Amino acid sequence: MATAMRKKALWIAGCAVLAAAATIGVRFAMKPQPAETAQQAQRPPAEYRNPVFRPVLADPSVIRGEDGYFYAYGTEDTWDDGAAHLIPIVRSRDLTDWEFVRDAFDVKPDWKDEGWLWAPDISFHEATGKYYLYYSYSTWGDPNPGIGVATADTPEGPFTDHGALFTSETIGVENSIDPFYFRDDDGTPYLVWGSFHGIYGIELSADGLSTVGEKFQIADNQYEAPYIIKRGGSYYFFGSVGSCCEGAFSTYHVKIGRAESIRGPFADRDGRDLLTGGGTTILAANAVPDPEGRQFVGPGHNAVVTDDAGDDWIVYHAIDADEPTLLTGATRRPMMIDPLIWEDGWPTVRLQEPGTSPRPGPAVREN
Repeated sequence: MATAMRKKALWIAGCAVLAAAATIGVRFAMKPQPAETAQQAQRPPAEYRNPVFRPVLADPSVIRGEDGYFYAYGTEDTWDDGAAHLIPIVRSRDLTDWEFVRDAFDVKPDWKDEGWLWAPDISFHEATGKYYLYYSYSTWGDPNPGIGVATADTPEGPFTDHGALFTSETIGVENSIDPFYFRDDDGTPYLVWGSFHGIYGIELSADGLSTVGEKFQIADNQYEAPYIIKRGGSYYFFGSVGSCCEGAFSTYHVKIGRAESIRGPFADRDGRDLLTGGGTTILAANAVPDPEGRQFVGPGHNAVVTDDAGDDWIVYHAIDADEPTLLTGATRRPMMIDPLIWEDGWPTVRLQEPGTSPRPGPAVREN
């Protein structure tokens, strides 16, 4: 009996650790594990060098599956092997060495006549036990793009499409793309989205397949690609500014703000409201090439992942100035990672630019 009680206490402790991690922004999809498993030795961080996946994985969204793998999902692109990938899925044990798994879709969803599948966002919903993939469906200059939702039993899919969550016309926001799912501490689910016509949020139904109530705005027209994490009692907004897809001339960069509620108001480090031009830049192009001539421009559309040592990493795409396009002529946007540094309650990146030199990677436990 004493042994059974001791095991139960350890199991509860393990659950508490994972629950605490979930409240601060890391997207765990792992079932609670006994403390004996959670205390397995960490593997020494592997040295890595950006980019961590090429030729392209634009607008990356990352989650950790029950199998211990990290899964990343990217925008539809035709790779240099000639294959058109409908939201490619890649996976890694350590966030630095990635392999292609499959595409989220075998065929495009049919709720729109034409368009591309952009900017996916992956999450795990405990209420349904499923992985949810929110995605953008749009053409360039589309008068009525939309955000769809698909679900799967495992992070590698296959995903079953559930159609449009909303379109620009039905939600009343121009250029409604770039979704991000956020579950608040009280269990309320939200979808945050937007692209250069304001960043908005709205509550979702319990099953994540419809909206509830009225939308609310949290940032102005300079932003797209929203991402939010919570640390302590504060919400941190990450948004991308500038042009994403002009090859070596792309001006994309990441700005942040902080709030005490997901509904805002969000302000930058100088107190400026993100609804009226505010935002502190934490990641922009390399100011000059490194000693080997490597220079990345247009970093943005980020996610945030927490490793097993509790350190945060920003995951994003960027553009090698010397190799800016795919064979199709589209902008080549490989996936990158860098440590997030916390200073006085604010996250940033070293020198506010992509890392180009070799460095130790994330700390990850052996499975």
